[in-house]
Amino acid sequence: MNTNSFYRPASGLDLLTRIGNAPQERGRIILDTLARIEEVDPEVRAMTAVARREALMVSAVAAKGALAGMPIAVKDIFDTDDLVTSYGSPIYEGHQPRSDAAIVTLLRRNGGIIVGKTVTSEFAYMAPTVTRNPCDMARTAGGSSSGSAAAVAAGMAPFAIGSQTGGSTIRPASFCGIAGYKPTLGMLPTVGMKCFSWSFDTVGLFAAGVRDVAYLAQVLSGRQLAVGGVTFSPVFGVPDSYPWTEPSANASAALDTAVRAIERAGGRVRRVRFGSWMADMICVHDTIQSYEAWQTLRYEYDHHRVELLPKLAAFLDRAASVDTATYAKACILMEQAKDRLSELFDGITGLLTPSAPDEAPDGLGSTGDPAFNRNWTLLGCPCVNVPGLRGARGGPIGVQVIGRPWEDARCLDAAAFVEQAIAARTGHHPAM
Repeated sequence: MNTNSFYRPASGLDLLTRIGNAPQERGRIILDTLARIEEVDPEVRAMTAVARREALMVSAVAAKGALAGMPIAVKDIFDTDDLVTSYGSPIYEGHQPRSDAAIVTLLRRNGGIIVGKTVTSEFAYMAPTVTRNPCDMARTAGGSSSGSAAAVAAGMAPFAIGSQTGGSTIRPASFCGIAGYKPTLGMLPTVGMKCFSWSFDTVGLFAAGVRDVAYLAQVLSGRQLAVGGVTFSPVFGVPDSYPWTEPSANASAALDTAVRAIERAGGRVRRVRFGSWMADMICVHDTIQSYEAWQTLRYEYDHHRVELLPKLAAFLDRAASVDTATYAKACILMEQAKDRLSELFDGITGLLTPSAPDEAPDGLGSTGDPAFNRNWTLLGCPCVNVPGLRGARGGPIGVQVIGRPWEDARCLDAAAFVEQAIAARTGHHPAM
């Protein structure tokens, strides 16, 4: 691994414990956060905007709620009324919304302090960004939520908000060695988020470890999602093959390590086989995403095509050819697939797969392959990247726990079990 590493995630739960009944600690945490951003962001390049110190201090002192005083970074596809929101595009350079996105309002209502905005791929598509991986500065942090994942991994914020339409939460979390959680589709509001594909766009959460991200999810959703003591023995289904990209030997070895850790901790693992319909969903996702992106970005395409990044412009050129009848058929196939999820999860707590085909690629020319994530986004399943493992080249490599829709609590509990099992085997703990 590159020795010039900025990896230093901080546990949000630990910071909340530190605050306790001493509100003056909130100001110190804000100052520490700003100092950390100033120290490392010129190299990591995760932030697009940072709030003014004076405003942050005032907000921290007045904050009330379950997140009182917690610095939180927000992906720059979510509107903020006090920070420029450019959606990763020069088309919206300097754009200042007049209201907050719904998820930002939820954060503020619960005492969260929006410390700044984070780098996103243009309109959250797959084009590479300038953000570097804090675990190895010569590698990508992933996409499209590269800035949010990198901000948490580098210790610039204990919590960050991202999104996932294909694999934009789970993959960056895997590459950056932190926890990433994609909730069940629709659990968290996307109002005020720049839409790419309304059938798939999902708010994603980042934190140092699974317990941290589960706590944040509970606060924002109002559901009982926080993880206490891990006491149950989950059963994980591990696919014997995949209808998409096969994992590298590196990712397969990491998954095997996780399996051995699970079994040693008292969990069970069963081999499962995907039905042929899972292969069909690869094309279905592409069809639906293409058609919907062509609708949601028509204005930008019609009036500002020359300003779009070439990768996104070329995607929209292709997307224009998807007709309504083809889209409607794909939507029917998607709903039929959702009806078959019960057979996929029969007898298991959740599925266990690699989070990505490999460690983060070298360089900033690619955000990596979302193949291990797209189908679960399409099916609306909750997914958690579990950190704690490293690959043969020294970079983080995560495993993904996938649950049934609306069984997010069970999915997060199972992910915490895996995280604890891996820590017991490797000695790695998510926050350093």
